[in-house]
Amino acid sequence: MKRFATGILSLMMLLTLAGCRGEEKTPDKVEEENYKIGIITGTVSQGEEEFRAAEKMAKKYGDMIVTATYPDNFSTETETTISNVVALSSDPEVKAIVFVQAVPGASAAIDKVRETRPDMLFICGVAAEDPATIASKADIVMLVDEIGMGTAVIEQAKKQGAETFIHYSFARHLSYATIAARRELFMKTCEKLGIEYVDVTAPDPTGDAGVSGAQQFILEDVPRQVEKYGKDTAFFSTNCSMQEPLIKSVLEQGAIFPQQCCPSPYHGYPAALNISVDGHEGDIDYMLEQTKTKVEEGGNAGRMSTWNVAVNMLMVEAGVEYAIEFCEGNTKDTLDEEVLFGIINKIAGGEGKATISNYEDEAAGTIDNFYMILCDYYDF
Repeated sequence: MKRFATGILSLMMLLTLAGCRGEEKTPDKVEEENYKIGIITGTVSQGEEEFRAAEKMAKKYGDMIVTATYPDNFSTETETTISNVVALSSDPEVKAIVFVQAVPGASAAIDKVRETRPDMLFICGVAAEDPATIASKADIVMLVDEIGMGTAVIEQAKKQGAETFIHYSFARHLSYATIAARRELFMKTCEKLGIEYVDVTAPDPTGDAGVSGAQQFILEDVPRQVEKYGKDTAFFSTNCSMQEPLIKSVLEQGAIFPQQCCPSPYHGYPAALNISVDGHEGDIDYMLEQTKTKVEEGGNAGRMSTWNVAVNMLMVEAGVEYAIEFCEGNTKDTLDEEVLFGIINKIAGGEGKATISNYEDEAAGTIDNFYMILCDYYDF
């Protein structure tokens, strides 16, 4: 009888310890929990940065992470995007989905999932739909501060010696509220600082010419623009797949490149400059140093730059880490700014490294769950 009582007491102690959640979380600890987190990103050709970030999270947390991608031609294949998100949610253990980039179709996908999984946590980054709409569907929305960039990019270009600013985009992107608003600020800031602003219509990578056609256009057009306006011309494109050819051509022409559409040491620079990322996927300092060396060797020091944070990777990683805290019961609700901001700043390099603000919508006003992120420049 005494042996039986001792066994019961030991079992109760084990159950009590299993219920404790005060200790620091580790990947091994998280894997023991009965939940998973889904991540949906672009493919390597449309969004390599977030794709690699998803791989990094899967490597860190193992089977707890499940991944999927949206199609390259997402603007015309929204049903595929929706079905891929629904497929992630079909696993009852998936309690949260991190969606980066939240391309057109994201809102419809969330609606479809919530028909059967109303409690699913959705964290969306790089939102491409109407801000008020996507914010009403998702629990948390993140975006680079494209409005703030409307001033910051031009000021950076001016510091680098720009006399002309070339803006590559196309109709689909210019229909996005934040991109359109940023363009207006680009024009106003250029006028204020005495820089000539020039719009150039590029092929839409989701159109008939595809990604390769859009990239070829950039390679051919940058030399034409430099010949016309001179080397003190700054270039900017609103599309991710255009960054590699744009960086390559700007360096060859000795022109100016203030930042990518999604600023990051990993976005466009490694492929354009033949820098191997293998073994350095999360080493920001290594990538900045390697890029700086390549730019200096190309004779263009001080005329190219980016942020010192991989912002799309940050959104994926912050989304996953926040989802873990949510699933572990460590947030006050689906949205806990103290937890979210702490995670973002930690990934960005420390307290105050990221400036975070709410999106201000002309019609809806301040959107409480839509966050804009702005970081500092790193000059090569």
